[in-house]
Amino acid sequence: MRPITLSAILTLTLAAAAPAMAASLKDVAPYPEAEKGYTRQVIHLPDQADESAYKLEILAGKTLKVDCNRQHLGGNLEERTLEGWGYNYYRLDKVAGPASTLMACPDSKKTDAFVPVVGEGFMLRYNSKLPVVVYVPKGVEVRYRVWSASQDVQKAKVE
Repeated sequence: MRPITLSAILTLTLAAAAPAMAASLKDVAPYPEAEKGYTRQVIHLPDQADESAYKLEILAGKTLKVDCNRQHLGGNLEERTLEGWGYNYYRLDKVAGPASTLMACPDSKKTDAFVPVVGEGFMLRYNSKLPVVVYVPKGVEVRYRVWSASQDVQKAKVE
């Protein structure tokens, strides 16, 4: 085997193995440490055959005692860029609330429930090549949901 072919095979093998080896965030890029009063939470997404058919919804929130009313917190997820790398990360600066509907509950029973932050910037492009890094105030938990497009495409009617 020629040396050029062998080095090409070795390079391709290492390149293919790189995403699997990048288990730690520090192996990917120098994302900043969380500032005082914040936590850094990371999501690693699995590969998809057609990632353009998927979206990632960030569900930041807190577990609170709630009654029968609908509860939510307020805030906006801001996209930032890692200087010198061009990679995105996200920051939730302020969390307001909770806000609630004002229905009369038949009983005064309260239960623990996850109350999400509602606002702009929580629906993201699906990208399994890079981790999704989210900085949130301490006490805020980051959950996520993956949305997928249906293969069934409908045609609009002219009216």
